[in-house]
Amino acid sequence: MASLAQEHGHTLRSTDAATATVTPQGIVTGWSEGARRLLGHDAAEVVGRAAADLLFGPRAPRAAGLSLITSQEWSGTVALRHRDGHRVELTLHAHPSLGGDGTPREFLVVATTDRSAAEHDRRMVEWAFDQSSIALSAYSTSSRSWRLNAVAEGGREPASAKRPSPYPDLLAEARADEGFLRCVRRVAEEGRPMRYERFAPAPVPARQHAWIIELWPVRDPATGEVAGVGTATFDSSEQHSARQRLALLNEAGTRIGATLNVARTAQELADLAVPRLADFVSVDLLDCVVHGEEPGPGPVDAAVALRRVAHQSSAPEGVPEAAVDLGALDTYPAFAPPARALTSGRPVLSGAGDPDFSRWVAGHATRSARVREYGFHSVMATPLRARGTTLGVAVFARGAGSTPFQQDDLVLAEELAGRAAVGVDNARRYTRERTHALTLQRSLLPRDLPRQAAVDVAYRYLPAGTGAGVGGDWFDVIPLSGTRVALVVGDVVGHGIHASATMGRLRTAVRTLADVDLPPDELLTHLDDLVIHLTSDDPGSFQDEPYTGGIGATCLYAVYDPVSRVCTLASAGHVPPAVLLPDGSVSVARLTPGPLLGIGGLPFESTELELPEGSLLAFYTDGLIEARDHDLNLGLERLCEALASSFPSLDVTCDAILKALLPHRPADDVALLLARTRALHADQVAAWALPSDPAVVADARGQAARQLALWGLEEVSFVTELVVSELVTNAIRYGAVPIGLRLIRDRTLICEVSDASSTAPHLRRARVYDEGGRGLHMVAQLTQGWGTRQTPTGKTIWAEQALPVG
Repeated sequence: MASLAQEHGHTLRSTDAATATVTPQGIVTGWSEGARRLLGHDAAEVVGRAAADLLFGPRAPRAAGLSLITSQEWSGTVALRHRDGHRVELTLHAHPSLGGDGTPREFLVVATTDRSAAEHDRRMVEWAFDQSSIALSAYSTSSRSWRLNAVAEGGREPASAKRPSPYPDLLAEARADEGFLRCVRRVAEEGRPMRYERFAPAPVPARQHAWIIELWPVRDPATGEVAGVGTATFDSSEQHSARQRLALLNEAGTRIGATLNVARTAQELADLAVPRLADFVSVDLLDCVVHGEEPGPGPVDAAVALRRVAHQSSAPEGVPEAAVDLGALDTYPAFAPPARALTSGRPVLSGAGDPDFSRWVAGHATRSARVREYGFHSVMATPLRARGTTLGVAVFARGAGSTPFQQDDLVLAEELAGRAAVGVDNARRYTRERTHALTLQRSLLPRDLPRQAAVDVAYRYLPAGTGAGVGGDWFDVIPLSGTRVALVVGDVVGHGIHASATMGRLRTAVRTLADVDLPPDELLTHLDDLVIHLTSDDPGSFQDEPYTGGIGATCLYAVYDPVSRVCTLASAGHVPPAVLLPDGSVSVARLTPGPLLGIGGLPFESTELELPEGSLLAFYTDGLIEARDHDLNLGLERLCEALASSFPSLDVTCDAILKALLPHRPADDVALLLARTRALHADQVAAWALPSDPAVVADARGQAARQLALWGLEEVSFVTELVVSELVTNAIRYGAVPIGLRLIRDRTLICEVSDASSTAPHLRRARVYDEGGRGLHMVAQLTQGWGTRQTPTGKTIWAEQALPVG
């Protein structure tokens, strides 16, 4: 018994105090002399018996607090029976002695009749509750009332030490936190601890207060029933703020840099930071960055001009705090926080207490007025740096009602600015490469279509509106001899400078082959061979583009003859044209499909369409009719519907078709070429069949002269007779029958002589004593152009003259 008392810090002597030792089962194992004097029982009468036998009256042992099956200390007032039978009111204190497994071995019970000591202990517990540095509270289930300590009430500390408490808002009648009260009721009903997290609104979400409230049931020791709920509240604002910052950074990874657009990326930074970090954010970039150019390395000079590309405000509407408009240039003085950030390359924290901040604000009338109106008192200026290059500066500001920025805010702003800078630099690089590719592509596309008489044309070219890069779509209109015209549209597979360069090569090749006047199917065969040769070229010639191992391209080549009104077409894997006839019917031309260019070994076939005058042909690339949400057939149907609508001009028709078929930002390049056919009537064409007789040359000159007189073109009769004489003589001398002569009057006068021989003449330099060789040279000098084209039955030699003005 003495050893047990010693474990609990008491030196018991039998004459000092009334003590006893009791097992967890309530059996008395020790009895002091002080206990004998207090209750009159000898040790032999008590030891080995149940402690409950000492209770006064018939109350249950647990109600008396003597069934000590617990590992905790216990104290309380108990009525015991004296040996002579009278009642003795005592205060008992039970102290457990624990074994190695944490369970009590026995209890030392100290009895006292001194109420002042018990009262002092009770008051000490109350003092500990009231004076705790932790917000504590107790809820009584019987009276349904709360008791709060000083910290929980939040009103008993000096102003310098006062800490926010959640309890005034948790328990306020008008705005009680129902979630917390439900949690209290559950703890009282279920008798198990719970945890509740509470947040307090703040002007800046990243700085809002947060608490973790631990709740546990408080039981009556006598009955074991839940008498109330105890709570302890711990301020978790720092942990909550850290989680908020981490969430903001995580969100920045997905929201900033989602597009390859410089201004949009800067705006994404401003939108993300307001209001979660600041009340106002502005982003200013170097002017060269906005245009996709490369800025110089390292920090920039303070006097450099910056362009405002983005800003955001917590105001309900607009950005009224902005002192600089979007798109405007601004120059910061060297002492201004943004200038200091630019020159040092490091973030700067400043505010109302900084003289440089005050000077900066005072030096700009609009900025000074905004600062006064909105109470801006704290700013952070963070340079936008990526890959060792300074791109601009982001300024974060807090106004009236918000707490000043702290050092951890500066770290967060620097991290956000760093992520935004990478996005801005990626967008800048993309802008530069796209600008270069577009410049290359536009230089390879026709700027102004050549004048010709066969068709009226209108066209549109739209680069892709996404990050896919510039494509290889192209189109062309090529005047041919005999007032004919070639209409071309093609598409190189892929995007980027490689596709644009390949497109330029193919367009040049088509023009060269068209100048030879090859039929469409033969021209595509030669173009297919060229693509095969291009594929075998060194892929290292395009170091900035990934090499895919080959070149894929499609092409549609059509030749329209306004005399015969026949359009001859051949396709190399390209989508067929749509045709609108004068009667209003629309259809997709039925062509014999050919392979893609570059496959080789497969033939191309031509298809002839006889078109009434005024027919409308629509040539296009697949970007016009393809989309993720529908197939090609639906796209073709929509194209035919749009083409069938009546519009005042071809240009308006182009715009209407694009509007009807394309989204706001097309996913692929689109080329559209519209051609309305014209026809040369019988009074504009004269043709004669000629025998293979040199004597017919004079007759041919006479017929040509008479036809020119009918057309009122006597002014060009001399040159025309000379051309007819030379070309007919050559056909008779070197060609084969049948021989034909044809004159065509349109914007120019064309003279054509055909024969059955495929041998083409060529210019040669005649010597002094040569009798021949000068005829074609004179034709070339007297006309504005001449040439040869192969026909299914032989060849045609043609010469073109300008008509008299007026």
